[in-house]
Amino acid sequence: MVELTLAHWVYLAGTVLIILTMLFRQNVLVPSLFMTFLVGIVYTGSFVEGLQTTFSASLVAAAELFNIFLIITVMTALLHALRSLQADIRMVRPFGYVMKSGHSSFWVLALITYGISLFFWPTPAVPLVGAILIPVAVRAGLPPVATGVAIAIAGQGMALSSDYMIKIAPMLTATAANVEVSAVADKALILSLITGITALILAYFRIRKLIQTPSTRHLDAWNATHSEPTAPASRAQSTRDQSTSMFFAIAVPLTFLAIMIYMLYATFTDGVTLEGGAGAALIGGVAVLLMIAATVAYNWRQSLNQVSDHLVEGFVFAFRAMGPVIPIAGFFFLGSGEMSAKIFAIEEGLQAPSFLFQLVEAGQQFIPENPFFAGFGLLLVGMVTGLDGSGFSGLPLVGALSGALAPSVGVDPATLGAIGQMGAVWVGGGTLIAWSSIVAVAGFARVSVVELVRQCFIPVMAGLILSTIVAILFF
Repeated sequence: MVELTLAHWVYLAGTVLIILTMLFRQNVLVPSLFMTFLVGIVYTGSFVEGLQTTFSASLVAAAELFNIFLIITVMTALLHALRSLQADIRMVRPFGYVMKSGHSSFWVLALITYGISLFFWPTPAVPLVGAILIPVAVRAGLPPVATGVAIAIAGQGMALSSDYMIKIAPMLTATAANVEVSAVADKALILSLITGITALILAYFRIRKLIQTPSTRHLDAWNATHSEPTAPASRAQSTRDQSTSMFFAIAVPLTFLAIMIYMLYATFTDGVTLEGGAGAALIGGVAVLLMIAATVAYNWRQSLNQVSDHLVEGFVFAFRAMGPVIPIAGFFFLGSGEMSAKIFAIEEGLQAPSFLFQLVEAGQQFIPENPFFAGFGLLLVGMVTGLDGSGFSGLPLVGALSGALAPSVGVDPATLGAIGQMGAVWVGGGTLIAWSSIVAVAGFARVSVVELVRQCFIPVMAGLILSTIVAILFF
């Protein structure tokens, strides 16, 4: 029998408080810091050590998650370097030629958004696709709300929920669950594809009757709704600049395609392995070299300064996007014995507290030992954590619960983690709540964000339910 102490109950109260804060659509940063402080005081019996615990928890979390910040930094820096050459625009412009009808436009928008978001995240993908391809799709007869649906489901949903190339979401989930990142990433990729393809098919059949024949009248009417959104800045280019821009517009996608093929080869081949964060490190290393090359090609005289500027811009974006996750992760890392030993500076060989795991173990007799209960329970918990509009802040909780529940229900913790990750990111990442990044999609599509969420709701929910059933039955 597990002996629960007052510190366990304070930790449980903190977990409940954080979930309730998310339900009320408030930021959970302060509750996470405050409850970390309380747990530290109660466990150590010292006010001073409680203060130290608050700092140490965030420090340990930052150390564990810094590789995430670094990969975001270099990918953002690369995008800034490509933008200077206008190579980012050239990468997507050719797809406008195949968007001859509203039907093909829907799937091309989804495909391009998914591809860009898989490597650069949806945040930079939405302005790029929105400014260049949405007008083409509208002129082809695709309703503006349908353009938003395709982009949101493919980018904020399908690409971000797996985050397979950069692996930030799987790292957060796997670290808290104490499992291999690749185990969560591989399962999350399959579940994201099941959810996304299901949602896209259902969404397409819901709007296909609204698709009209191509006409410039559609574009004129759409342009009349609001002022033109800001497209990426343009500049006069020489013939040499244009050839350089075209080179990188071709070279960068081909390079990342080669990396994707290599990573897939490594997944299904025994002789080649990419364990832990090796895949993200490979992408990051290639991105650094491409960023330097693009910067030198743009202006070699200023390249030393510009490379530094691009990296600074990347770090600013990374910490702005992911900074609040650190204290939240710090609190939930207290639930793991391995992490709490680092936070409380417990010597090797001595027993470290594992608050969340011990709470689950103590309440195991009250938990139905049913895989479906566990799977849909984790999906629901993930969706609740996604209500804060981030999608990532709840992943440490989802991962910790997955690792704690898995032994009692006989399900792989990586599977439960991937299910919870689907719920958190599909909701908070930007498909099912109006206060998430789907606002940006609605802005570029020039439609009501509430209407966009309404159009996404049934297809996405159907996809999540189907993927959870598949995970429980076959994973």
